[in-house]
Amino acid sequence: MRNLYCAAGILFSAAVLASSAQAEEATWGIQMEQFEYRLGEGSDNLLAWDFDAFVGTYDYKFVWRSEAEYETEPNTFETLENQARIQVPITDFFDAVAGVRIDTPEGQDRLHGVIGIHGLAQQWFEVDADLFLSENPSARFEAEYEGLITNRLILVPSVELDLPFNDDPDAEVGAFGPTLELGARLSYDVVDRLLSPYVGVHYERVFGETADLAEAEGKDNDTIFGVVGIRVLF
Repeated sequence: MRNLYCAAGILFSAAVLASSAQAEEATWGIQMEQFEYRLGEGSDNLLAWDFDAFVGTYDYKFVWRSEAEYETEPNTFETLENQARIQVPITDFFDAVAGVRIDTPEGQDRLHGVIGIHGLAQQWFEVDADLFLSENPSARFEAEYEGLITNRLILVPSVELDLPFNDDPDAEVGAFGPTLELGARLSYDVVDRLLSPYVGVHYERVFGETADLAEAEGKDNDTIFGVVGIRVLF
């Protein structure tokens, strides 16, 4: 619980700083990087999304981040995660992040504190590196790159690595048994980067004790999906 109080304190402090900052014109937007249907083997099909909605100024932003995977056959969420984050610039290209995360694995809902960084690395890779603080701490690293083939045709490779720091059987993860996700999505801009349908592939693999838990449940260690979806930015 101490970690949760610390996370709440970080978020409250950031909000107070934002409210006391010199007034600037606020902006808002939604960046839905993924809204897709994943077709696996047999009935292993998923509806998945990953989006950020933000409001704020250059100096302070409030961000709602949501990620989910919905299994279409049993009609249930495999994962459902929402974050409330405050972002503050620390360099020209990176923001510091603090907030809270709520997710729903199999079993009880979970609450985590969040600290991390978000921004653009060299060669214009978009990067997120987050530490999740709770009774079941973990870390996550995400990176993606928009490779222009033409002005409208874009290839987006991506990588995500989740690393749990202790055993959490309810979430089906073992200590230091990472989950790796790799993707490649080819999109076509229909309306000036605002609306972009895409097709691609998505690959997931678990390692270590997380893989051992999957095997004990009769599940595969790796899965590959064909994907069809749409990106929306406004």
